[in-house]
Amino acid sequence: RHHCCHRPTKFYDDEVHPSHKTEYLENYPGYGNVFPPESCKPKPEVQEDQGRMDGTTTFKSDYLPYEILARPFRPQAEYRPKSGKIDLGTIYQRDYSPHKVGPVTLARPRERKYTSDAKLDTIPTYRDDYRLKKGERSESCKVERAYEPPSERFGNPSTFQDDYFPRQANPPQSCKPCDTKLAEGPFDANTIHRTAYVVHQMAPMFVRPREEYKPSDQPFEDLTTHQRDFKGTPGEQAKSCKPESQKVGSDDPFKGTTEFQDRYQPYLVTAPEFHKPKEYVPPTDKMDLKSSNRLDYISHKVAPRAPIKPAPGRKTSAPFQGKTTTKEHYQPWSICRRGLIKKEEEIQKPTGKFSGLTTFRSHYVPHQPNPPQSFKPEQAVATGVPFKDETLYRTEYTPKKPEVCPGHDPGAQGYVYVNTDSQGHKFYRQVSPEPPGSNCNPIPEEVPAVS
Repeated sequence: RHHCCHRPTKFYDDEVHPSHKTEYLENYPGYGNVFPPESCKPKPEVQEDQGRMDGTTTFKSDYLPYEILARPFRPQAEYRPKSGKIDLGTIYQRDYSPHKVGPVTLARPRERKYTSDAKLDTIPTYRDDYRLKKGERSESCKVERAYEPPSERFGNPSTFQDDYFPRQANPPQSCKPCDTKLAEGPFDANTIHRTAYVVHQMAPMFVRPREEYKPSDQPFEDLTTHQRDFKGTPGEQAKSCKPESQKVGSDDPFKGTTEFQDRYQPYLVTAPEFHKPKEYVPPTDKMDLKSSNRLDYISHKVAPRAPIKPAPGRKTSAPFQGKTTTKEHYQPWSICRRGLIKKEEEIQKPTGKFSGLTTFRSHYVPHQPNPPQSFKPEQAVATGVPFKDETLYRTEYTPKKPEVCPGHDPGAQGYVYVNTDSQGHKFYRQVSPEPPGSNCNPIPEEVPAVS
């Protein structure tokens, strides 16, 4: 009846090695003179180019196109509703006889929890029986081969090399104009604006005098309508609904050690290898800096062009005339500051004390309550008679002795450890005392225990 919830770990079958022999190798031995048959599979060989591929296939050569005719269109018939009334009655509605259905009683028994006062052993079998083994690092099977470039030339030409025909280039016609000769005389920078412009004398600019600041004689009204009309009602300060902060934790000092610090085993970690770059070695040969432009270029002696700079403008000492049509026709008006537009209050404010009487309090008439009649039944059973609380379960229940697993304390219960199977189950044997006068030594049955 023992059930173990652990998964099979297979840590105890190290001595048994798997056999890689099959029934065919054991029953059919090999012969020395008979060789295995040769494979009919063709060897992978690189097929050379046997010529240019023709783009025609058997489907293209043998296919005869047929004339495709349009499918005739069938017009849909016009929908005409049927006359008469539809009978919606069914066999289920005709033959069904309704009946009352009560609630379903549950046939499942109530859940019962069986608890035990035994102490739980939290040490797993992996920690008890596991033996740490030093693993050896496997050597790499990779064969290092240096790259050797091919010495022969690649012999398969591409489709571009086969189909390309070199053609003579036709340069486009140049649209650059022919070289024009510049005028020999000096550049005349006169324009129509410079020749036809008439200089006018400008009047001095009108400057508006700055007005002096004159403070007001009346006092400043800094009282707002809210400050004037609002009158705070006296009352107590609202109490906070926030719970008082209580200390959560223990006053015991921290020991300073954790489970990780107790059971952690530090490992030696080697520093990573630093890849040192190769040292730069400059080339010993001299670099040839001659290019086709430097070798074929012929320098010409050309005088620089004279800058085409316009003649300096004429500066006048007359004042600037800043008159405009806006300044001549615009006349400033004297503007007075507009007063505050405030409406007079139509409803006069009350002067007396506020009476807190409402219409409900003034018109309410109190009535005497009539309690409802109690329908509670009177005590029909006498209180002096004791209640019979006996049930069939109490009268017919036979208590059983609780079974204790021998894995918790095997020595105190008379058990001896025998062995452990591949799934981690420990087996114990019960040591029974020998009766007097008996010469036989019976072997007791092995009992499994919880791992």
